[in-house]
Amino acid sequence: MLAIVGGLIGSALTVGALWLGGIFEDGPATAISTGTTQVVETTDLANEGSTGAVTITPLDGASRVAAVAAKAIPSIVTVEVGDNVSVPSGGGTDLVFRVFATGSGVVFRSDGYILTNNHVVENSVITKVVFSDGRKFEADVVGTDPLTDIAVLRIDATNLPVIDFADISELAIGDEAIAVGSPLGLEGGPSVTAGVVSAFNRQLNTGPGQNDALYGLLQTDAPITLGSSGGALLNGRAQLIGITTAIGVSDVGAEGLGFAVPVDMVERLSVDLIEDGRVRHAYLGIGVDDAMIETSDGAEVPAGAAITGFASGSAIQLAGAEVGDVIIKLDGTSIATKFDLLSTLRSYRAGDRIDIVVSRSGEQIDLNLELGLRPDDL
Repeated sequence: MLAIVGGLIGSALTVGALWLGGIFEDGPATAISTGTTQVVETTDLANEGSTGAVTITPLDGASRVAAVAAKAIPSIVTVEVGDNVSVPSGGGTDLVFRVFATGSGVVFRSDGYILTNNHVVENSVITKVVFSDGRKFEADVVGTDPLTDIAVLRIDATNLPVIDFADISELAIGDEAIAVGSPLGLEGGPSVTAGVVSAFNRQLNTGPGQNDALYGLLQTDAPITLGSSGGALLNGRAQLIGITTAIGVSDVGAEGLGFAVPVDMVERLSVDLIEDGRVRHAYLGIGVDDAMIETSDGAEVPAGAAITGFASGSAIQLAGAEVGDVIIKLDGTSIATKFDLLSTLRSYRAGDRIDIVVSRSGEQIDLNLELGLRPDDL
């Protein structure tokens, strides 16, 4: 039995079959292309003012990880969630912060904004963040998004060290992946582990509900431990490629499966959360299933996302789609499966205009539509 354990201490998530039947919401995520990262921009990643370019080879992997760690650790925080309790003190009482659980966070704006996971802060009464140098701040929860497990915090501080965002299109399977987080809320600051990017576009069920699935995730074998949820997954240039959100475990322990929300999705989500306190998830209002075709050698292969039904007011139905149509492209991105469709839609927000190509009785039909807003009750 495989389970997905969120990095927040004390939270466990069960893997089940991914739900996609009936009417579903269309949210954001990502189609990730390939490329490599082989050059470090400066001779000393810990010193942004240094100059020169160094070509990275497999032989200097250890020193590269050390440089990435030196650059990233000041931007990684421990997130403490809890409340205040009264304790006797000198004949009276004092309020003392009681920690329920801990997770991790990543500073991404110098004016106090920090990324973490929704499941880290969703039950918090009081949230605090602790930097690697010991500084502690109380944080406000700016906004959360359970659908993608991303949250944004803000502290009253400026001139903070920030993580640079990577260009996800330059990332390839096998590229270096370095995880920095705060496992188990241990004293002494963040920890660093290293591995590779194992896969793109993973889908996971994190609970029994029909909307408990996460789409478009990066997979890595870099060890990620309890308490590291909300931490950073970095490339060899110390740039953020994802926010760690889950690990795979079985009855015998960790399985070397770590998952992160990719940075391009995180960047878009953070804008919505800061501006509106919520994410304006896109909505097609359809049910889909995989469309399969048989090849000349008798194999069955996926050939798109077949529409099985419409919700009332469905944007794509109003644009002319019919039950039985097979979605094969979304804004130029090829769609082979229902999960491709959902993952790609996670890159869009309500109000965006998109082009969709459907196949109907062997004919390709172009549709143009404005994406709707995902209902809150889905």
